[in-house]
Amino acid sequence: MHHSYEGLDRSGGFSRVRLFVPLHNRNFRLLWSGMCVSLIGDGVFMVALAWQAYALSNAPSAMAIVGIAMSVPTIICLLVGGAASDRFDRRRVMLAADTTRAVALSLLAGLAITHALTLEGLVAMAAVYGAATAFFDPSFDAIVPEVLEAEVLAQANSLDQLIRPMALRLVGPAIGGPIIALIGTGGAFAFDAVSFVLSGVALIVMAPTPDVASGVVAAPMHREIAAGMRYVRRHAWLWATFASAAVAYLLFMGPTEVLLPLIVKNELGGGAGELGIVFAAGGLGSLLCAIVIGQTGLPKRSVRFMYCAWALATLAVAGYGLVHALWGLMLVSLGFSTLETAGTIAWATIKQRHVPGALLGRVSSLDWLISIGLLPVSFALTGPVSMALGTHTTLLGAGLLGGGITFAALFVPGVRALDAEAEAAPAERHGPTGGLAGAWPAHPSADLAA
Repeated sequence: MHHSYEGLDRSGGFSRVRLFVPLHNRNFRLLWSGMCVSLIGDGVFMVALAWQAYALSNAPSAMAIVGIAMSVPTIICLLVGGAASDRFDRRRVMLAADTTRAVALSLLAGLAITHALTLEGLVAMAAVYGAATAFFDPSFDAIVPEVLEAEVLAQANSLDQLIRPMALRLVGPAIGGPIIALIGTGGAFAFDAVSFVLSGVALIVMAPTPDVASGVVAAPMHREIAAGMRYVRRHAWLWATFASAAVAYLLFMGPTEVLLPLIVKNELGGGAGELGIVFAAGGLGSLLCAIVIGQTGLPKRSVRFMYCAWALATLAVAGYGLVHALWGLMLVSLGFSTLETAGTIAWATIKQRHVPGALLGRVSSLDWLISIGLLPVSFALTGPVSMALGTHTTLLGAGLLGGGITFAALFVPGVRALDAEAEAAPAERHGPTGGLAGAWPAHPSADLAA
């Protein structure tokens, strides 16, 4: 049984909830603080990783190898990571992931400082880092509704979308350069290692969260993963969203990441500064969107809102193929990121409200897997397709086709069922823990059965 959003639209609902209300919860405040610190560290790490790769081998292939080494283990381990987050204490899964990354980065820092680091060593540590990430991310997605009331999940996800671009794309890289200049890549790797230690400390001092797997007989891992897949197959709003997102990402991610810098450099005669301005416009859009949704909340028809936002965001990619000036690229970037962030906040909130807590880790791992699984294919296809069709035609086609497919998925039977339930169901009842009674079963036997 799913709760409705009706009560959130009345006086006392979202109208009185503000962006930082989730931080009143001590557990979430600690979780969020640890995430902020580790994201800043990750921003520093990404700069150091690229710099170190090119220092060891001054060829684009070196960075490509490192990128593959970090992304492939993430893809391979995601389903196991999701199952682990549903089977074990999620705080401990996250702590183990943070500890693993801290140790790997400490070794990396030591090798870099002693000038003993090789490209093979960098690749190995990147692989460990990527594998640990596959365990942390699904657990983080799943633990948020354990520590917060359902009414403030939209605000919590808005905070997440507020801090991620700021920490990962702005603050982290901004301080990463000076750190590398002053103390080298070894110091930057050590900085990120410390950030994971601090994130781990925040997890340790959190109060214990409810054990969603308590009383459930653990099945073999592969059967638990299969149970998560069966749950997704039974719910059109999940599998249709996964499928449409996979196709849309395949169509537009590669062209956007590869061809946008090419347009700035070759057609507009710009450099890294101009490209940074285009990206910064997108970051500004994400921040403003997160603030607005954090203040106002999500509409009752959240599924429709999400699909429309994502479809328009993907259509905006076509704008990159139409404009021929820097200010035009900035406007497109602003629009794309604003709409993409709106859809992402809605999607995270919908999952947390409607997926049973005992399955949320596995569903999130499938979400992560499908979101990033086809990205290597998208990047691989961008080069030959753009050479055959042209840069602007490729971007135009990616936006139009991707936007159309995204919007069409809204009309798959069953996708809008949650919106219908939200309109028809009575106001939600609050349970003894401050959550929503009946929002989801603690141990849905039908969904957990092997």
